[in-house]
Amino acid sequence: MTSARKLAFISDGAAAGARAIAERLVSHGMQVMLNLGPGQDEEGAKTAFGKDLWESVLWSRGDLSQGASAGRVLSQTIEQFGTVDVLIHNSQRIVATSVEHADCRTYQDSMAVNVKSAFFLTQAFARQPTLEDSRIIYVSSIHAEKPTGSSFVYSVGKGALGMLAREAALDLGRRGASVNVIEMGPVEGDDQRFASEISDLYQYYRYKVPSAVLGTFEDLAHLIWFLSLPESRFINGSTIRLDGGFSLHYMNHKMKLGHDQNA
Repeated sequence: MTSARKLAFISDGAAAGARAIAERLVSHGMQVMLNLGPGQDEEGAKTAFGKDLWESVLWSRGDLSQGASAGRVLSQTIEQFGTVDVLIHNSQRIVATSVEHADCRTYQDSMAVNVKSAFFLTQAFARQPTLEDSRIIYVSSIHAEKPTGSSFVYSVGKGALGMLAREAALDLGRRGASVNVIEMGPVEGDDQRFASEISDLYQYYRYKVPSAVLGTFEDLAHLIWFLSLPESRFINGSTIRLDGGFSLHYMNHKMKLGHDQNA
């Protein structure tokens, strides 16, 4: 399969997975625009991407959690390079906080990154003259459905993202767009990102995947590429869980642990 798409917009060039997504799309002939938000380090992103890939993609800068800024960034991209065929919302903010102790600022900042930016980008994307055979892909998390025990605001935001996708799929689908969600499961380092005092979900988490093999951002990139293809046109309003079966785990004594470890 080859991509007939022209331009993909990725919401956060500094987010986990952005490099893998960009690399996969570029390798299949797509033009890719990535955004850097306020305070995000351009030199750091350049180092992370590497010289060759950095020079193969386009970059914009703007606060996508603000409607005017998101509209400006996307409209400038469209004016300069043509129709945005694929919108990929890959922004995320994980802040350790609980329902009991979260303050208003933490809640608002997290929701701004995790869901408001998706809403504003979706609105700007929808203003294009045609959406025929276009794609919106929201990168979410299994924690849209499964509590983290450590960052409730992240879970709330990702849950809201799922409903935004379904509403947008119904609305924009009438104009030929497809809108889907990928709920990403565990990758290396999630035991630190979701460290919790009240949940042991990420204790021995590698072995809670039935195969005992964690996912990678390359897995995410491959799925995004497939969803961007014309062949995926009939997938709309779907939530695809990319977690290797991690969410199904409930029996510690059946985990695929090594002989030197105990559940």
